[in-house]
Amino acid sequence: MPAIEVKGLVKSYGNLRAVDGVDLCVEAGEVYCFLGPNGAGKTTTVEILEGYRRRDSGRVSVLGLDPESSGRTFREHIGIMLQESGLQPQLAVAEALDLYRHYYDHPRSVVELLDLVELTGSADVRIESLSGGQRRRLDLALALAGDPDLVFLDEPTTGFDPAARRGAWRTIQGLRSLGKTIFLTTHYMDEAQALADRVAVISGGKIVAEDSPDRIGGRDTTTSKIRFLLPEGVSAGDLPSLEQPAADPSLPSKGYHLDAELSIRGGAVVVHTTRPDLALHILTSWSTSRGLELAGLTVSRPTLEDVYLALTEDGP
Repeated sequence: MPAIEVKGLVKSYGNLRAVDGVDLCVEAGEVYCFLGPNGAGKTTTVEILEGYRRRDSGRVSVLGLDPESSGRTFREHIGIMLQESGLQPQLAVAEALDLYRHYYDHPRSVVELLDLVELTGSADVRIESLSGGQRRRLDLALALAGDPDLVFLDEPTTGFDPAARRGAWRTIQGLRSLGKTIFLTTHYMDEAQALADRVAVISGGKIVAEDSPDRIGGRDTTTSKIRFLLPEGVSAGDLPSLEQPAADPSLPSKGYHLDAELSIRGGAVVVHTTRPDLALHILTSWSTSRGLELAGLTVSRPTLEDVYLALTEDGP
């Protein structure tokens, strides 16, 4: 059974259809990242999944239950990390965790929770004295207090420094290894790239793309850029032809198409191609046979952020 299954979800506010026929399926044990600009319907969708907002129509199943009507039974099995929480600042970290864990029938111990979020050394520190990063780690620990099967993480690393962000990533990856399902929202594309098994992008109330971070929006087949410095003593005319790669006996004579465009800019050779593997083979075979080095050789393709911006540019 999928952890989350949504069919034809609709939610309107007056004349505004914030969520317009959304379908999505999150498999148990995966990290699913939900991306979208402000006003795209992302928050409304997540709040419906969490049971905090009623839908107008459509079918929603979360852990096999309808979040709108399942009450305590449903909430026993989910954890929610909000962007902000209203904890009493005078409580110590361990006291807050002990308080929250007693809301559940089968909670994790305070020691486990502190260890999971790397706050063991801050157990007796008052919440008002925590740094921003420590406070967010405490928010995550509270979301895990009931040992949930499904965890909703809303912008979990906002305000983190780079080291703290990597620590939070380790924690999330550790949850995956425990078999937990993670539903993640973030504005950091590198975070989605590093953590997600699959990514969905919502824009204008509709899911406009869904796939793995490396494939979404055709990212795996879009044009890549190869760049290297023109070897000393080599002119543009000496470079190998990328238009007739079949002349290379090491390549198959058919069954592929190499679409490549080569240019020289400021002493650097730039190749745009949909088949960087074939283009690299031709270029490196040519340079090796002549004892040349392709200094500064890099291969790049559109980032997840590039694809995300292209997918959402026509949104509200």
